[in-house]
Amino acid sequence: MAWFTKTKVSEPSQKKTLGEGVFRRCDTCGATLKAEEFEANLEVCPGCGHHYRLSAEAWIELLLDPGSWVEHDAGLQATDPLGFVDSKPYRQRLEASRKKTGHQDALLAGDGTLNGRPIQLGVFLFRFMGGSMGSVVGEKITRLFERGLEKNQPVVLLSASGGARMQEGALSLMQMAKTVAALGRLRDAGLPFISVLLHPTTGGVAASYALLGDVNIAEPRALIGFAGPRVIEQTIRQKLPEGFQRAEFLLEHGMVDRIAHRHEMRATIARLLSHFLD
Repeated sequence: MAWFTKTKVSEPSQKKTLGEGVFRRCDTCGATLKAEEFEANLEVCPGCGHHYRLSAEAWIELLLDPGSWVEHDAGLQATDPLGFVDSKPYRQRLEASRKKTGHQDALLAGDGTLNGRPIQLGVFLFRFMGGSMGSVVGEKITRLFERGLEKNQPVVLLSASGGARMQEGALSLMQMAKTVAALGRLRDAGLPFISVLLHPTTGGVAASYALLGDVNIAEPRALIGFAGPRVIEQTIRQKLPEGFQRAEFLLEHGMVDRIAHRHEMRATIARLLSHFLD
């Protein structure tokens, strides 16, 4: 290869390295802004308001009073009862997700205070196997509802999930009934459950507890539903309406009670809890 060819090949790589991590381009409006502007705005595009995914840890910091978070059941770990293997063994997927996230499974659950009010809080980790609900996630959600009942506290649960975890087969599907049964006991005691639907909330999570909140709140443009739009279109062989399964469509059709901008989420939940409990 000639010397001038080598020089031309290396220049784009150098430019990419120099700019990497400094700027971000919004996929919705096309605006290119400093990465720190997205971060300072809670991962919401300052230009068009598109909501990008916020980490579970950042949600806890956003919603709870400083220093009040106490995590529960952090040590629960999934096993591999089916010896499941697809392109790689399930055990390897679990280990890789644990290393990547620093957590044992796809849900953080604990208690804290919001404006001084004690609550039970759960937040999905979408970066852990797409927030899929297996036996550990189902157990942690069940215990979250049970602690709410035991401590006479409301439960707030933020969902972001691709649905049931296929690597656990029927055991993952059992978590749908298990979580709904625990929620039923909380409801019988007259304690409120605020369900927050993030992007995406789908599959077995959407088909179980997630749409059973006393109030269902969604973020703007969040994808919410059981099967994906492409699967539905292929099944019914019809074109779906514009915006089908987006938060705005569900609000219009009565499946969601409110859409809240991320900057308004803490105040919205606080007002709802005051309405139920004061």
